[in-house]
Amino acid sequence: MNAPVQFDVDTRRSVPTPADLTLTVRDERFNRGTTPRRWWAGEPFGTAWHNALSATFPRGEAFFIEAVKAHRDGADPKLAAEIRAFVKQEINHTREHVAFNRLAEEHGYDIKAIDQRVAEMLALTKDRPVIVNLAATMALEHYTAMMAYEFLANPKHFKDADEEVRKMWEWHSIEEIEHKGVAYDTYLHATRDWSPWRRYKLRSLMMLIVSFNFFRNRWNDTLELLAQDGITGRKAKWGLFKYLTVSPGVVRRIFPAWLSYFKPGFHPWDHDDRALINKFEGDFEAALMPAE
Repeated sequence: MNAPVQFDVDTRRSVPTPADLTLTVRDERFNRGTTPRRWWAGEPFGTAWHNALSATFPRGEAFFIEAVKAHRDGADPKLAAEIRAFVKQEINHTREHVAFNRLAEEHGYDIKAIDQRVAEMLALTKDRPVIVNLAATMALEHYTAMMAYEFLANPKHFKDADEEVRKMWEWHSIEEIEHKGVAYDTYLHATRDWSPWRRYKLRSLMMLIVSFNFFRNRWNDTLELLAQDGITGRKAKWGLFKYLTVSPGVVRRIFPAWLSYFKPGFHPWDHDDRALINKFEGDFEAALMPAE
């Protein structure tokens, strides 16, 4: 059974998002059993990095949902449908990362401090303009899309990982690629009366701020989890640095895509990578659900 969101091509906006794009809600369940403590090939650095990422997702994705929904009024029918599908996908992602985080805690990792830091940072966003929250969401969605592409395109990232965890990250990555333009198109809708320079200035500034905070916080979060595994000091920092920049080197490999965000006229769908979705789609056909 297939359950994509169907769009009327005649309602397309003048943006690079493919006219025939469909967003599909895949209602999957993962990690309800057991996983190894060091699920990433028995190695601590990849395990800690992804555990730290996952610890931020439940609150982070709730923030993304609210930031996008705040600007849905007046959206054309296609964008409105994309937003509804985006929300459903993100709700499912939250549920599955809650389950994954629970397994990490059962293995003895204390991730509550990470969750608390995310809560404190998000509390600071309550009183700022909602368009700024959308610009932050847009930048973070670009991060998830860049990493999703890398995880699917380069099998080295999860080649020796626990199969159940690998499938969760593949499923999440498929949907991040699929909805990578939703926050951006919502931003274009919300700022339709702005000058191109004003729109560019805010999105570029927010990407710089988000990048600084993202890497500072995920670096510290990962070192904290490594310390819980008995790995500290220079060994922890050098091992994490090698993991991120050498092999498999996700940060090094996403840098060109990160830089492209600052190109005037940039759009997430300048690079159409739906072929990666098709490559993995068959693995999740049994879990498709209506998106409307």
